[in-house]
Amino acid sequence: MAFEFKKTDIAGLYEVLPKVFGDRRGFFLESYSRRDFEAAGIRAEFVQDNMSSSSRGVLRGLHFQKQHPQGKLVSVVAGQVYDVAVDLRAGSATFGHYYGVVLDAEKHNAFYIPAGFAHGFCVMSDTAVFTYKCTDFYHPEDEGGLPWNDSGIGIDWDRCLAGAAPLLSEKDGKHPAFQPDGRYFDGNGNWIGG
Repeated sequence: MAFEFKKTDIAGLYEVLPKVFGDRRGFFLESYSRRDFEAAGIRAEFVQDNMSSSSRGVLRGLHFQKQHPQGKLVSVVAGQVYDVAVDLRAGSATFGHYYGVVLDAEKHNAFYIPAGFAHGFCVMSDTAVFTYKCTDFYHPEDEGGLPWNDSGIGIDWDRCLAGAAPLLSEKDGKHPAFQPDGRYFDGNGNWIGG
């Protein structure tokens, strides 16, 4: 197997560590293999790849799609980000909990997030190039979100922001608060909200 799949405290989330082969010329790694992911129990049909570039202190998220929920495999090819997923699956023992991982281009790690989660990241390096594979196409009219600093979730962004205010899009400054008794997704990541 070309990967190590590290389980997290939240069912369904994995930090993915590829085997890296390097010498004085550089390195080689597999960034994704359907065979290895399926052997680890991750059955995801990726249909769209995206890439973004951001500067230090930029925070993107927390985003999700409703009728077109997306599973994601996220990583960075340059720089470092603090990447966060929030469990929005009704009935989950970790509903409303988050898990964060530092994605580092030098470490080559990735983060697998199934449908049913809100997702966001904050840039820790001068710049970062962020890549992600998605299990559904992007539908801007279908997007939902949560405030990056929602007190009901309590994400500790300090490792990224060190007390500074993040650089946000206008949209990301206006998401409605997390509803602890709300209905977002079912256990399979399908939208059940209003």
